[in-house]
Amino acid sequence: MTESAKKFIFPKWANYLMPFLLIAGLGGATYVPVLVGFGADPNTTATGYQPEQPVPFSHAVHAGQLGMDCRYCHNTVEVAPFAAVPATQTCMNCHNNILPTSPKLAPVRESYTTGKPVEWVKVHDLADYAYFNHSAHIQKGVGCSTCHGRIDKMEVVEQHRSLSMSWCIDCHRNPEENLRPRDQITNMTWPPQHWDQKTEGLRLKKEYGVKDAVYMTSCSTCHR
Repeated sequence: MTESAKKFIFPKWANYLMPFLLIAGLGGATYVPVLVGFGADPNTTATGYQPEQPVPFSHAVHAGQLGMDCRYCHNTVEVAPFAAVPATQTCMNCHNNILPTSPKLAPVRESYTTGKPVEWVKVHDLADYAYFNHSAHIQKGVGCSTCHGRIDKMEVVEQHRSLSMSWCIDCHRNPEENLRPRDQITNMTWPPQHWDQKTEGLRLKKEYGVKDAVYMTSCSTCHR
């Protein structure tokens, strides 16, 4: 055997590489589908999350049957990043006179007397590394039901959407698909039959100054 041929002979330790590469290849082929599967699973994205609240508040009654506007309780949603949980005083504006002795409202009356807030459980809870501004979306024409679903039909609020990054990006790439007039933001039955979403959505996108997809899908838009 010539010297040049000897250079291409693998050393003995190379014999152990094949089992290692085989295990690594099989492990990777298993790991990736499992990771993607768990990442998209509703239990991971929290779709359908429906925690028990300290007071059995029915959006179906308040927003549905009574037709209360979302902004009566969530009164900062148009001007602040967060849609404020209503203060106890907001509840008592009505319940001083409506069902004033109901056992179900005992925690609300106690909160009103002591000044300690009712410990509501947050349903739509984004990760701390994701920045979301309610007012920005409202001002650009994104309605409540787009993210929260038909809240006016929920006896107990649940997380309607996955709130995953891919779900957000899908909307950021084509925002016109979810835009509506600002005066219809809290309208749960939107859109009407005559509404041409593609045409009108593009018009509103221009009118409201919605930025292009390059900016909307930039990492820094949501991760600051």
